Amino acid sequence: MTVAGMVLAAASTPLWADQTARPGTVNYVEGQAATGGQSLDSKSAGVEIGAGQSVTTLNGKVEILLTPGVFLRLGPNSSATLVSTGLADTRVDLTQGQAMVEVDQLFPQNHLQITQGGFAIQIQKAGLYDFDPADQQVRVFDGEAVATNAAHRIEMKAGHELNLVANSDLKAHGFDRKHYEGDLFNWSKLRSSYLAEANITEARTYVSGPGFIGAGWYWNPWYSAYTFIPGDGFFYDPFGWGFYSPFLVWRAPLVGFYGGFYGGGYHSFVGYAPSAAFVAANHGVAGYRAGTVVAAHAGVAPAFHSMGGGGFHGGRR
Repeated sequence: MTVAGMVLAAASTPLWADQTARPGTVNYVEGQAATGGQSLDSKSAGVEIGAGQSVTTLNGKVEILLTPGVFLRLGPNSSATLVSTGLADTRVDLTQGQAMVEVDQLFPQNHLQITQGGFAIQIQKAGLYDFDPADQQVRVFDGEAVATNAAHRIEMKAGHELNLVANSDLKAHGFDRKHYEGDLFNWSKLRSSYLAEANITEARTYVSGPGFIGAGWYWNPWYSAYTFIPGDGFFYDPFGWGFYSPFLVWRAPLVGFYGGFYGGGYHSFVGYAPSAAFVAANHGVAGYRAGTVVAAHAGVAPAFHSMGGGGFHGGRR
């Protein structure tokens, strides 16, 4: 993003940006989507989907905030109804298409439930969950969940899937994770990397300034989206990106270096970039993709500049 683009983004920050986002808040839209007869587009961040309202995608994808630290992402030709949008009781009914739920942080007071095919799936731990109403499948990439209906209670661990069809054996089975890392998975990973970058830049604004009130959603004008900031410490999300509190953000690496840089230009400089020697030594290694490295000034490590065609695709340390 250019400096002019950053200034424009800051100037156009929505009036509601200083408020805490509530469950059901639209955070990002790509392509065609709608809710309650209202079209959603790239400028719809902040639109709230109330209890009982549905969101539908056509040739598009939508990212919706649930409880702080939980993202609901709908793939193309999908539909979901927000049954309840309370912080202590958040329920979503999936009726068609595909959805992924990224749970970065889940508090004991949160009751997070996704209903699909007559089953209520209660998410119990941080992780990554894949829902496929078309094939009546639920997959736990990471985390734990419990699926229940009137007659059954099935526990699901990481790396297991459940077929919700009535005539199935209704047991969780292992699945090939790589086989299901499709379009929505990759889009969710990309979105997660951007939000991790936004976390670092936003958390740093609260290191010596006012406004931080604990764990929650915080608006980042440079990314035109809410990101999650934990109340203390830091953690890695299910994709391996780091999320930092203001108290530990000084430990955060250069944005885009660890957290997964996916092209489109470098958004903002935070911290120090790796040295030219490191770049030369690691070119083409461990997911590194070529980009332009320029020296900031004498005595300072080179800084990444406009890495338009890729970058680091990080993983867990």
